[in-house]
Amino acid sequence: MPLSADYRPDPRLPILGDDFADPVRAAEFPSLRLRWRNDRAAATVGLAGLTDAEWTDHFGRFAPLADNLPGPLAQRYHGHQFRVYNPEIGDGRGFTFAQLREAGTGRLLDLATKGSGVTPWSRSGDGRLTLKGGVREVLAAGMLEALGVPTSRAFSLIETGESLVRQDEPSPTRAAVLVRLSHSHIRYGTFQRPAALERPDLVRKLLHYTLDLYFPHRAGEADPGAALLQEACVGAARMTAAWMAAGFVHGVLNTDNMNITGESFDYGPYRFLPHNDPNFVAAYFDHAGLYSFGRQPEAVFWNLRQLAGCLLMAGVAEDSLVEVLNGFGDLYREALAAAMLRRLGLAPRGDESDARLVSAAFRALAAGGPEIRWEPFFFDWFCGDDARALQGARGAVYRRAEFDDFRREMAAAVPERPERLKAPFFAGESPVELLIDRIEAVWARIAADDDWTAFDALAAEIETARQAWDFQPA
Repeated sequence: MPLSADYRPDPRLPILGDDFADPVRAAEFPSLRLRWRNDRAAATVGLAGLTDAEWTDHFGRFAPLADNLPGPLAQRYHGHQFRVYNPEIGDGRGFTFAQLREAGTGRLLDLATKGSGVTPWSRSGDGRLTLKGGVREVLAAGMLEALGVPTSRAFSLIETGESLVRQDEPSPTRAAVLVRLSHSHIRYGTFQRPAALERPDLVRKLLHYTLDLYFPHRAGEADPGAALLQEACVGAARMTAAWMAAGFVHGVLNTDNMNITGESFDYGPYRFLPHNDPNFVAAYFDHAGLYSFGRQPEAVFWNLRQLAGCLLMAGVAEDSLVEVLNGFGDLYREALAAAMLRRLGLAPRGDESDARLVSAAFRALAAGGPEIRWEPFFFDWFCGDDARALQGARGAVYRRAEFDDFRREMAAAVPERPERLKAPFFAGESPVELLIDRIEAVWARIAADDDWTAFDALAAEIETARQAWDFQPA
């Protein structure tokens, strides 16, 4: 393959040394069938020119990319899982395969896997991923990106020819290996491991590594621990606010599923809200509702407190960390207002009217109940176009008295880039939604007849929505 000028390998993970990652080998799969490749994401790291055969070689057999990591590295970390500390985890069915610089931004990105085989951290697991799980993650990442959420991007999905037995779905079921492109796989749990091992030297090493690579504008500060926690809080607030505006429930907000750069990743039992419901849970095993939709900001803040506790071991003053944590509430409220205005296609006015409008929007969503689904609400009112909303399929509901305050606030709002409404997407009656029934229908056709037309159609709808919404990076 002639390498693109946009291919800029920069393998930095080995700098951390053997205390943070283990060399591993990918599983040798019986067969490899390319099911999906993200050429738009690949173009940002100079890999769109790969042929399907080359793609399969790199992302199915994991032949090293040129001048990159010589072999996969399974990262070590600990984590609170549903707030119970687990020191026995790590990359149990995945690894970091390559690190590259993103064209245009220069950000350091990871290519990492899910379902690539057994590692020292697999415990009793087989290190595999179901094909259904891979399909679900491709759809989740695409939808979240379309809705303006900071997210990892599903990069590749290859079916591997194996049959797996799983307790939570009909078995045997087909297997796959997924590759995602993400801005860092340094997790809160990556800090928790050396802290639990009482290795302040390793906590400091990881702290400076993370600042230097992901927040270089904060490197060299007198209080590096507070600087890192501040950046983590900003990223987490932005990510969580974007989830809430998207009506997204991650499902498993453990500390090992939170990365330091504030980018959402690892979509297992996720859900998108059918309609406004703070108590809605994504994971069937979340019996107490710990990670329900309405409790996600609380869960993220709890995780940030665990990260702060690790930084104490690096010699960071407790007062400075407490001060940073105390600012999270304001960061989140500001980020939520910005995310909601962005979803409604409105320009911020920078005064109390922004908060008033956002509050009215949440009240309207609650007033609509099951009659107003989450995603159509934002579709109907995008750019403050009340004519579209009131004359559309849900107009009769919007004319009710419970929506008076919201309509009044929207009438005074300023649309941002209203030319986006010219996209054919907005001429339809309803937007694309990623509700569980649609996902199950897509999978049923794949499972029964190896029919991928519904998957391809849904992926195309999501891409059309992404182009129409055209949300700019926060």
